[in-house]
Amino acid sequence: MSNRLNTELLSSMIKAKRGNQGLRATAEEVGNVSAATLSRVEQGNIPDVDTFISLCRWLEVSTETFILSEDKQKKRDASVKDLVVAHLRADRTLGRDAAETLIQVINHFYYKQI
Repeated sequence: MSNRLNTELLSSMIKAKRGNQGLRATAEEVGNVSAATLSRVEQGNIPDVDTFISLCRWLEVSTETFILSEDKQKKRDASVKDLVVAHLRADRTLGRDAAETLIQVINHFYYKQI
C-alpha cells in the first residue's frame, strides 16, 4: 500500500488560515517554522516531519487529514467529512465558535445516519 502527502490540501488550508497575514508573522504563530519554509510548503513542497506536525497543530487538524492512501478511497464519506471539518477550522473568517457550531451540526448528521 502506498501513502502520499496531499500537499495541495495542506497548501490551501495554510493559505486560507493565513489570509492576509504575512509569512513571518504566520511562521512565528506556528512556531519552529521559518517564513522560507512556510513559503515552500505553500508552494506545494513536502515539509519535514517536525514542520508537518507543527502545521497540523496550528491548523487544528489531524495529520491523517493530509495522508492519501488506497484505504482512504474505501472510507470516502468519512474523509469528506474530515476535509470539511478541517477547512472550517482553518477558515479565519468564520471565527472559532461559528466553526465549532457548524462542525457539531455536521457531526450530528453524519453520525445520525450510521
